[in-house]
Amino acid sequence: MEALLAFTRPPLDWHALAPELTLLAVGTILTLVDIIWDEKSKQVMPTLAGVGLLAGLVPILTLALDGTDRAMFGGAYMVDDFALVMKALFLIVGYIIVLMSVDYIRDGDYYENEYYTLMLTSLLGMLMMASSRDLISVFVALELLSIPAYMMAAWRKGGRRSNEAGLKYYLMGVFASAIMLYGMSLIYGLTGSTSFSSIASAMALNDGVTAMSILGVLFVLIGFAFKVSAVPFHNWAPDTYEGAPTPVTAFLAVASKAAGMVALIQLVFVAFDNHEVIQPFFWLIAALTMTVGNLIALRQTNIVRLLAYSGIAQGGFMLVPFAVAGQASERALQAIVIYLIIYAFMNLGAFSVVLAVSRKTRSGELESFGGLFQYAPGLAVAMTIFLAALAGIPPAGGWFAKFGLFRALLDAGGAWAATLGVVVAINTVIAFAYYARVLGQMWFQPIHEGDERPIKLTSALGSALVIALVATMAFGILPGLVGHFGEVAVLSTLGR
Repeated sequence: MEALLAFTRPPLDWHALAPELTLLAVGTILTLVDIIWDEKSKQVMPTLAGVGLLAGLVPILTLALDGTDRAMFGGAYMVDDFALVMKALFLIVGYIIVLMSVDYIRDGDYYENEYYTLMLTSLLGMLMMASSRDLISVFVALELLSIPAYMMAAWRKGGRRSNEAGLKYYLMGVFASAIMLYGMSLIYGLTGSTSFSSIASAMALNDGVTAMSILGVLFVLIGFAFKVSAVPFHNWAPDTYEGAPTPVTAFLAVASKAAGMVALIQLVFVAFDNHEVIQPFFWLIAALTMTVGNLIALRQTNIVRLLAYSGIAQGGFMLVPFAVAGQASERALQAIVIYLIIYAFMNLGAFSVVLAVSRKTRSGELESFGGLFQYAPGLAVAMTIFLAALAGIPPAGGWFAKFGLFRALLDAGGAWAATLGVVVAINTVIAFAYYARVLGQMWFQPIHEGDERPIKLTSALGSALVIALVATMAFGILPGLVGHFGEVAVLSTLGR
């Protein structure tokens, strides 16, 4: 009893926690509005969610202007420039997903309060992930973002594919979490700490790589490799992406993958800095993920599955700099952050076009894009830009993301980096082959089922498409806009 009475609450920096508290408050308001107004509340749910996400950007801006790094819970939770950049990305991505979801969720007669509340909860976990600098806080953030995502994947409760998507995602996610926890326990047993900085110091003092450290590091990395759908831990992704509602698919493909990458950045560049297992592990899974994702994408006839395997391959490209983190840490970290930001907008844009076309054709097959330019030229041009960005063709932003990869590999030097650079180049060419199939359908094939009715783009979906399109082109024409955020991440994370 005396111990309980002597307990004091750890000091909290309310300004630093303002983005997280904003999302928590908005989620509570959504629930209260739903309880009070019931059916009438459906009209305001997406508006409240969207305004709440934009409101979360206000404290991020004020924290950035303040410029002070803020640490809580003994350094386990850090609000620095890197965390602020990632949090802003998550909130903007969440806002675009809300715009994509408005008509889809309303037309499907789904529970709107629960949908937006779950999305905000998952985004709250992602914000926490950006600030987590401890194995325990990372795991809590991971589960907070993952559990709502499992339910969102199975949102179409009456559909067999949606139920399969949610169940497969859940079972594989639980399995990956168990492996990760085992790895974390080994690392704690070896270093006596869960803090990233303390783990790095303890491993540096051990002079050499032990079997326990190799196993612990590998198990933790494997857990996050599942989250970013890296080969061979990718089997859940295509079926889950196809079965989930399209906005949820975009959410998983972009926001959830970005959260996993953010965790890997902190693990590789801070906790496991220069560990000997890092380079061979990431070299192997980066090469496998790019190659397997692209080769299987070549055979897809469904646009969502094609984008799913494209997302797997794009994840492989993002894993490339991790393989040279020890030799060119600054360039590698910069390349990852730049790729994450550009990937988010070009992929969301592609899914927005898919959502717009499927509302008319009621099909996800590639053939449904036949003759798109003839009756929806704006959408065809937009999809062309997004696919060009994914393929790395200027002036769309994807070229700068690919350029960052090659720059990191060149700075690293050596046979490992050169060989991986060749793999990246080959896979870039392979990826263009299946993106070209979609382009061929839109520009050169006859109209799908002879239906020449124009596509009516709703204001919400149109806004999502415009935001993604402007960002994709701006990052390609003015790469310094996104390059600045990469430099901020290097200064904040590596202190250089």
